[in-house]
Amino acid sequence: MEHKKHVSANNQRFSARIFNIASMVASTIPPLLMIWIAASIFVYASVAHHPNPRVVHYNRSAGYRFYGVAGSMVVFGQPIYGLFGNWHGLLALWAIIALVVIPLGLRDLIRVQREDWQDMEIEANAHE
Repeated sequence: MEHKKHVSANNQRFSARIFNIASMVASTIPPLLMIWIAASIFVYASVAHHPNPRVVHYNRSAGYRFYGVAGSMVVFGQPIYGLFGNWHGLLALWAIIALVVIPLGLRDLIRVQREDWQDMEIEANAHE
């Protein structure tokens, strides 16, 4: 048996912003970065199949950006750390991540805010 499920505009806006916000917070507080790398998988997966394709677009962009810079640090992190050494190397790695994630995340947050979100009704199965 199917019924209609209401998805509010505010819920859609929140879903479009959550990955960017959490990534920016984790990028500004280094100890949270490792926790966010693990937790982000659940957030990304929960928003990846949202019924609104615009929400999925913002989630995907934030994910590509965050996972791309985190993955590149696996390859380039050791040489950068070795170049600076000590805590300066860690600071350089953290700064690179922050310089990629924060400005582009802010840009997406502004775009999400300017977007005209509308309430939507979706078909849902009775067991959901």
